[in-house]
Amino acid sequence: MAQSAILALEDGTIFHGSAFGSSRDACGEVVFNTSMTGYQEIITDPSYKGQLVTMTYPLIGNYGVNEDDVESIGPQVEAFIVKELSRIVSNYRATDSLDSYLEKNDIPGIQGIDTRMLTKHIREKGAMRCYLSSTIKNPDEVVEKARAVKPMEGSDFVKEVSCKEAYEWDPSGELSSKWLDDFRTENEKNELPETDLHVVAIDCGIKWNILRCMRQSGFKTTIVPAGTSAEDILKYNPDGLFLSNGPGDPAAVPYVFSEVKKLIGKLPIFGICLGHQMLGLAFGGKTFKLKFGHRGGNQPVMDLQTGKVEITSQNHGFAVDYDSLDNSEIELSHINLNDKTSEGLRHKKLPIFSVQYHPEASPGPHDAFYLFKRFREMIENR
Repeated sequence: MAQSAILALEDGTIFHGSAFGSSRDACGEVVFNTSMTGYQEIITDPSYKGQLVTMTYPLIGNYGVNEDDVESIGPQVEAFIVKELSRIVSNYRATDSLDSYLEKNDIPGIQGIDTRMLTKHIREKGAMRCYLSSTIKNPDEVVEKARAVKPMEGSDFVKEVSCKEAYEWDPSGELSSKWLDDFRTENEKNELPETDLHVVAIDCGIKWNILRCMRQSGFKTTIVPAGTSAEDILKYNPDGLFLSNGPGDPAAVPYVFSEVKKLIGKLPIFGICLGHQMLGLAFGGKTFKLKFGHRGGNQPVMDLQTGKVEITSQNHGFAVDYDSLDNSEIELSHINLNDKTSEGLRHKKLPIFSVQYHPEASPGPHDAFYLFKRFREMIENR
């Protein structure tokens, strides 16, 4: 018989379910993701550090997990919340079940709760602190644990997911070549291009598929830890700078955006997700917390330059306040069509741009891959 578990929110809302994965307790901010598939990529995305993720699709785990569909060295979520965990794993690529995978990586989960109700509650009340336990039986005690959790505002999780020392991504090309079919058109050669441009990427929790896309676009990428000084970055003599995605409150990592500020005008810069927010802060702007964030593979974004609408993959709880920026220098390049928040910035004079969404996640499926090519063209034109 499955062990019972309690999920308690800071406002006193309680959900009873069954535990799976690890039996330890977990706490953090509870959020939801609307993707129907891709749970392994979500679980291993470093941007979810500090969060318990709820899947809105009811049946999760049916195709198991494998060694390839990961975005980092292992699971990054604090816990995983589903309506129903599939008891059957059926896929030729599967090497393990989701339950076993989470247990091996010490990540707890809860199933059997009404995830639709939880999602609607978060949409109405906002993302909030929570506590998950399969050991505490008193619901009131679990609620008190939830209220003691540190808020997401002001929290720095970047230090927990950034690399500890610099390294070069995939020098042999082996890690990037197996995914080429996902990004090539019929008229393009199915082989990796030469690495004729060198980019330094600041690792705030970078997803591996971003690095694959960089390699597939002809970039040699050197990844450096968050907090690396502008002076040390310039010592690599790079052709460009990439700012990665990552978890937590962007305003809580001044050791990143203060160094980015020093590099404005010295290098072409491209930022994704937290990297977009780092640029907004480096430009002197402000960020703010969204009520429940954007997390899923179906967010409509308009490119204001072309008028084209892209179906995008997103994972963020904060946004850049465009009105806080100097619009004589910075222009809004993309907007979210659901709530009109900033989805992209571009400097009017310097080779610098960023997007809030994830082009590497293949939404659309290829609606946004052009951004990596745009980065190349920006560097080449410079």
